[in-house]
Amino acid sequence: MNKFEIKYQGNLRTTATHLDSGSVINTDAPKDNHGLGAAFSPTDMVCSALASCILTIMAIAVEKNGISIQGTKAMVEKTMGNNPRRISKIEIHITFPIDYDSKTKTILERAAHNCPVHHTLSNEVEKNINFIYS
Repeated sequence: MNKFEIKYQGNLRTTATHLDSGSVINTDAPKDNHGLGAAFSPTDMVCSALASCILTIMAIAVEKNGISIQGTKAMVEKTMGNNPRRISKIEIHITFPIDYDSKTKTILERAAHNCPVHHTLSNEVEKNINFIYS
């Protein structure tokens, strides 16, 4: 079990501390919701968590075959909805540094859609994952 401490700093900002490592993440409310947008918002972190999870699970899936995805990048776009205010769509564009064979592409793409964060998010959240092979 992992534990985290989140402290409200005032001015719509928080500091999250990963207790095992001491690593810290700051959040700020977005400009469109009374904040300064000076850091990731909590909903930005959800979208970033999805992309980070996808990259991690894809790496695990292919590393056992001696394949590296080092240098792969994910660009994330978040769309917010209203009533209630929530993430309505997450668009992720994954760009690989090389073109893989069709078997590896299948493994990567299946892994992307099966990461724990992807499974955790509601089906009401539209999740579009685009794969771009160099």
